[in-house]
Amino acid sequence: MSRLPFELFLALRYLRPKRTFVSVITLISVIGVMLGVAVLIIVISVMSGFDKQLRDKILGFNAHLRIMKVEASIADYPALMRSISSNRNVRAVAPAILSQVMIQTEPEFGRQRTAAPLVRGIDPKYETNISMLHTSIFAGSFDLDGRTLLMGSELARQIGAHVGDHIAIYSPTNLEKMAKEHAKEVKLAEDYTVSGIFDVGFYEYNANVIITSLENAQDLFVMDDTVGAVLVMLNDAFKAETVSNELQRVLGPSYEIRLWSDESSGLLDALVVEKNVMFYLLFFIMIVAAFGIMNSLITFVVQKTREIGMLKALGGTQGQILWLFLSQSLTVGIAGVVTGFGLGMLALAYRNQFLHTLNRLTGFELFPAKIYYFSELPAIIIPRDIILICGSALIICVLAGLAPAWRAARLEPVEARIVEIGGSHAQREVFHDTLLAAALRGSEPRAVALLERRLAKRPNPGHFWEQARAS
Repeated sequence: MSRLPFELFLALRYLRPKRTFVSVITLISVIGVMLGVAVLIIVISVMSGFDKQLRDKILGFNAHLRIMKVEASIADYPALMRSISSNRNVRAVAPAILSQVMIQTEPEFGRQRTAAPLVRGIDPKYETNISMLHTSIFAGSFDLDGRTLLMGSELARQIGAHVGDHIAIYSPTNLEKMAKEHAKEVKLAEDYTVSGIFDVGFYEYNANVIITSLENAQDLFVMDDTVGAVLVMLNDAFKAETVSNELQRVLGPSYEIRLWSDESSGLLDALVVEKNVMFYLLFFIMIVAAFGIMNSLITFVVQKTREIGMLKALGGTQGQILWLFLSQSLTVGIAGVVTGFGLGMLALAYRNQFLHTLNRLTGFELFPAKIYYFSELPAIIIPRDIILICGSALIICVLAGLAPAWRAARLEPVEARIVEIGGSHAQREVFHDTLLAAALRGSEPRAVALLERRLAKRPNPGHFWEQARAS
């Protein structure tokens, strides 16, 4: 004897794999829910990974705050750094110069190549507290003594530069001299040696940034003993706006403060919007699967009309019949969600191997670093997102079975017999009207007369009623 409630027992029994149309549709419904859940988990986890890794890469190279003086360079920057460091939320500060230059290679053979990167002048003793640059050198060393510079890996590849090569740098000051004294011989460029090549894992920085010492940058831009900005690292990056407001009150209106999120706000906002849009679009896969569940239950109700009538005749309540069919949709939903969760986790675990295999088979890069800024497919599993996906899929599956379950629960025993022996929809309406007329006879004469006139307009059921009465 099974200890399960008879509604659940019958629901599981009817869902056993058999060579019937209903079983095939049920299997398709489970597969539909499984694919919907798996695809949503994969896409949302990858999008979350994009967002987190992008933030980590930005914060690994950029400071949380950048403080600049309005329309001027910062002269007494050591005093400013001490003032900023007094804030309890500040972890480290560093001076910096940020500006664009033009560079040109000086190869022994072949043609010269040019580029226009952003030069960042740093003080190495402070920079180690601000960024991960010193740990991102993969060729050469983190050495900025003398006329040396560090170059991003993608920029070095584009211009064909290697450690030890000489690079000519044209600063805005050099170009102004060229414009003013174009008829005279002027030494325009400063020669530097590539001492190291870095890879911070973010394509935009690798392709558009070179690093030199603070002293070299001051010479390039003729800034004497001033700096362009003070970079600030906080204990918590997500308190940047609060700390910015505190520092702004202390420093006054002569200083401008930029947040780390402002540096790539368009990209970060686009990722959030894209993640939400992908969730809503892919959720339609589960809605399609829910229609499959509804279709299978409607077919099942039609096929099991006689059994439903027998259950009602034996004393089965509407709630029990309703729960019987809802149990079927719930079982399909649970099976689809569990298998979809497993498939999603498996795909995330082997996502990069699958990506590399597709790259080899197709012959082109399916995940270009130039567009997405990463060489590997990032992913992060957020429990809140997983619960939302699995929970909403389960609710959709149960709701899909509500309409056919309600229809089955309202089926009367005699009506079930009428359907079994071939009664049409019109004949079932006659049956309801006849029952109602019998119930009202003698108590509501006018209602009885109205129902009888209505029945008179219907076709004569004939032999059909003999079978219905016998049942």
